[in-house]
Amino acid sequence: MDFSFEDLPSASQSTPKKDRGDSQTATEDVDGDSSREKSSNMSMNESQELHNSSSIDDISRRVQELVENINRSRSRDQEEMDGFQEKLVEKVTEMCQQMKGHMYTVYEENSDEMQVKLQELSQVLDSCTKLNHELLEASRALACLREGLTVSEAPEQ
Repeated sequence: MDFSFEDLPSASQSTPKKDRGDSQTATEDVDGDSSREKSSNMSMNESQELHNSSSIDDISRRVQELVENINRSRSRDQEEMDGFQEKLVEKVTEMCQQMKGHMYTVYEENSDEMQVKLQELSQVLDSCTKLNHELLEASRALACLREGLTVSEAPEQ
């Protein structure tokens, strides 16, 4: 991921000029030097182009590697998220099953308690019904007794 710009060519490179002290010699050598300079300039340009091209290729390769690394990282992230989602679904399902089990246990306990209370209520209602019948019998007996007392008091007059 580290980029190095030291390998890149400088845009301000120049070729050094040769210093000639003698103007006569300079004019004589101009024809020979100019052809040598052209060929050396051409080879320097070609060399610089090759260097530039290899630097561009190197940068392109590095960029491609970075893109591939990013894509691999994204794939790993997606796999992690998928795994997390699966585990989360499993845990939520497990918790729902536990809650259902607890809910059914509470239902059973409540049903058992209600059954006991309903049996007690039934027994109390049975007792009430018996007491009501006994009361009715006692009331009839008292009514008969009162009639008997009223009949027996009436002839004495």
